[in-house]
Amino acid sequence: MKKRKTPGIVPAWISSLKKILPGITTTEPAQLHEHGGDAWMAHALPQAVVTARNAADVQKLMRFCSKHRIPVTPRGSGRGYVGGCVPVQGGVSLSLKKMNRILEISKEDSLAVVQPGVITGEIQSRVRSQGLYYPPDPASAEESSIGGNIATNAGGPRCLKYGVTRNYVMGLQVVLADGELVHVGGRTQKNKLGFNLTDLFLGSEGMLGIVTQATLRLIPHPPARALIVASFAKPTQAAAAVQKILGSGFLPCALEIADAFTLAAARKYTRNVPPGEALLMVEIDGQPESIRSELRKIIQLLKELSSLSIQSSYKPEGIEKLWAVRKAFSYSLRATGLTKLNEDVVVPRGKLLSLFAFSKTLQKKYGIQVASFGHAGDGNIHVNLMVPPEEAASPNTSAALNALFRQVLDWGGTITGEHGVGLAKKPWWIAATTPGLRSLHKTVKKALDPLGLLNPGKFLE
Repeated sequence: MKKRKTPGIVPAWISSLKKILPGITTTEPAQLHEHGGDAWMAHALPQAVVTARNAADVQKLMRFCSKHRIPVTPRGSGRGYVGGCVPVQGGVSLSLKKMNRILEISKEDSLAVVQPGVITGEIQSRVRSQGLYYPPDPASAEESSIGGNIATNAGGPRCLKYGVTRNYVMGLQVVLADGELVHVGGRTQKNKLGFNLTDLFLGSEGMLGIVTQATLRLIPHPPARALIVASFAKPTQAAAAVQKILGSGFLPCALEIADAFTLAAARKYTRNVPPGEALLMVEIDGQPESIRSELRKIIQLLKELSSLSIQSSYKPEGIEKLWAVRKAFSYSLRATGLTKLNEDVVVPRGKLLSLFAFSKTLQKKYGIQVASFGHAGDGNIHVNLMVPPEEAASPNTSAALNALFRQVLDWGGTITGEHGVGLAKKPWWIAATTPGLRSLHKTVKKALDPLGLLNPGKFLE
C-alpha cells in the first residue's frame, strides 16, 4: 500500500478538534508517520493523532467525530502483524498508549483492573509479585499492550492448558462510536445478566468500540514449573511427539515446535540451539512433587521417540535460558534480511503432521523459503513465508498464500488464530466465511457503528 501524502491544506475540523482536545491532538508530520502503520508493511497517514489520557478524552473524540463523520482508527502499541491499526481512510489515529495504568490488583477477588495501554508483560510481573497469574502470553508480551491483545484475542504458548485472552476478561469499559460509555461484564466470574456482550468486543479489532478499561481474571500462580527441550531429525517426528505426549495423559501448559529453517536462522542469531531439523519444547507446571514425576516420564517418552537431544530444567533461571531460544525465533528470522510474512494459521491438531508436510510442498512448488514454528498443542502454527523484500507483494507470493489458506480451510482450520484479519488477510475473508456469517458481522457492525467510523477499510468493506 502506498503511503498517503500529508495533506497540503489542513481540514477545518482539525482546528475545532484541537480546541476540544487541546494538547493531545497533533498534526506534526513525524507523529502522523509514526501512527500510520504497525509491524506489517502497509502504511497510510492519518490527518490527525489524538493521544487519549482517559475515557473522557475518548468520549469527546467520538462525539466530535460522529457529528462530523470522521473516521477513527484506535491503536495500542502498534505491534500487530496484519495492518489492523493502519488508518486507510485518514481521519484520526487514536493512540491509547498513555492510558497505561494498572488501577487495581485484588488478591481477594483474584482480578486486576487495567487501562488498555498497559504492556502485557507488566501485568504479568505485577500480579506475580502477589502470587497471582495472568496466563495469556503472546510472544510480544514485553511490547504489546493489553488493549491490542483484547482487540485480537491474543494467546501465546500457554493456550493449550489455560486458554486465550477471552478466558481472562471478566468485564470491559467501552466507548461506542457515538461517544457513549458502557460497561459489559463485571467483577464476578459467573455473570448471566443479559447477553454475553463482553465477548462481542474481544477480537473485534477496534471495529465495534474502543476499550478504555478491562477487568482481568487472575488465578493462583503455579508453585513450580519445568521445561523440556528436545530436538529431532525431522519436523514430522516432533509433530508425532506432540500427539504422543497428549495421548499419554499429559497436559503441558505449552507445547512449542519449530522447523529446520527457523532453527538454522536461530543458530546464526543466538546460542544454545540444539542440533537437528526440528525442535519441541514442553513446559509443565503445578505442584513440585508432580512436576518432578511428570518431567521424568516425559523425558523417557521423548527418548523412546528417537529424539536427538534432550535438555531440561525445573529451576527458574534454567527455564528462562531454554526459553530464550524460542523467544529469539522472530528476531532471528528478521535478521536473515528476508521479509517475514507471518501467517498464524490454525489447523485441527490431527492435521499437524500434514501441515508440516504441506509446508515443504509449498516451498518446493513456489520457490519460497518457509519457516514454521508455534503452538503445536492447539494447532496454531506460524507459517512464515520468507521472501526478498521486493517479492513480498508479487503474484508468486500471493499464489503461495492462496495455496496455504485454501489447504488450511479445507482441513477445517482458520486463517488466523490470534493476529486478526486486518488488512493482511482481508483478501481471503470471503473465502474463509459464508454469506450468512458475513451478513451477521455486518448487522452487528451497523448496530454499534452505523456510520462506519471505527477502524474503517478493513475486512467488512
